[in-house]
Amino acid sequence: MSQKNYNPYLLFLPFLLIYIAYVLIKREPVLWGDEIRHYDEAVRYASGYFLNPDKPVVISNGPGYPLWITFFLLLHIPLLGLKLINAILIYLSIVLLFKTLRYYVSFRLALLISVFWGCYYHNLDFMPYLYAENAAVFLTILLLFLFVKAVQHTGSWKNKYVYFAGLAFGYLALTKVIFGYVMVCMLGGTVLIFLFNRNADTVRKSILICLVGLASVIPYLTLTYAHTGKFFYWATSGGNNLYWMSTPYAGEYGSWFPAAMFQLDSTTNRAGDTKRVVDVEERSTGYIPGTVDSIREHHEATYKDIYRFSGVQRDEAYKRHFFENVKKHPKKYLYNCFSNVGRMLFNFPFTYSVQKPGTLLRIPLNGIIVLFSLLCLVPTFLNWRKINFPARYFLIFSVLYFGGSILGSAEIRMFTMIAPLLLFWIGIVLENFVRIRLKEEQPFNT
Repeated sequence: MSQKNYNPYLLFLPFLLIYIAYVLIKREPVLWGDEIRHYDEAVRYASGYFLNPDKPVVISNGPGYPLWITFFLLLHIPLLGLKLINAILIYLSIVLLFKTLRYYVSFRLALLISVFWGCYYHNLDFMPYLYAENAAVFLTILLLFLFVKAVQHTGSWKNKYVYFAGLAFGYLALTKVIFGYVMVCMLGGTVLIFLFNRNADTVRKSILICLVGLASVIPYLTLTYAHTGKFFYWATSGGNNLYWMSTPYAGEYGSWFPAAMFQLDSTTNRAGDTKRVVDVEERSTGYIPGTVDSIREHHEATYKDIYRFSGVQRDEAYKRHFFENVKKHPKKYLYNCFSNVGRMLFNFPFTYSVQKPGTLLRIPLNGIIVLFSLLCLVPTFLNWRKINFPARYFLIFSVLYFGGSILGSAEIRMFTMIAPLLLFWIGIVLENFVRIRLKEEQPFNT
């Protein structure tokens, strides 16, 4: 296909067909895991309630993805349709990444990176399910695309892409709340840079994007403040992840375990909703024999203490035990954080889990990204001021997100959300500051 006459939507259409086929093959007739929570929240939003009025205040996640589901439920889109939309979102992410790269790199390199992203099979993990990951991946690349568009267009206050990028940033934070903290850090950093360089138009635009993003999440943070009395409070689930990351016991690496192991939480079907058919059985998790006994021996007493509370108070109880564990066992916490890096990149190691050959499939794609990231660090630092602002911005963005994610129990799906941002940065560095020579230009020893 001629470089001048390509249509990216047609160019990457085979990926959409593959994704749709995959969802149709792998779809399940029941809801399970996070799907249950997202669906229940969407139904509640459709009924006009932010929280369940009959239960304690529990804000398990941001409202971004449940609101997305609510919109389609109101349009009477079936659950299969919602899952097929995941395929469309990842397909569009390939197109947007290609279009963004074309601002800075050659057609050949943009095509190579975009095809790599299309073949990034970790996106398939949750594509057939109502999980927020596919939506968050799309929003991340949409933010990148709109940010670059804003930088490429003149003006700040009258630049529509600045406001579009800010809204995308805000909705990304509502979908995955950790990006709310990334947003604040990016805002603080760019304001500091602006104080020393007031003529930098790109810095002004990035500040405005963050401000628009923060303004778009104020209604949500106002609601959480009204229900919890806490300022800038995003969710009640953070303490749970922190607690498991601080486990001081040998043989435990900081991976998360459900409260169902202690028979403290249960999930049931809702008879009044015919669409809501859930899998209430414990799925095979690949744990080694005796895992439940070990987990109960180490954590059941703590969990019973934590479960004396509910909602915000339970989140605070988790955090109290987290700080106690870190204070008493700081080296073990750092060891767990190191293990967390492995889980984010390669889905290994998990506590008390059977080793499976399938884990090897996690190594190639992220291994390539890690390898090229390490190779690109030196030319990045040597040519920092020469690298375009969006590449620098999203490199720092990715580092902040990755560093924050390490502190709480994480999995490979958390890394997937910044993988395309790193590919964007790698592409720019390779295009402008790295020369790869596959053969000698002259015969050896001449």
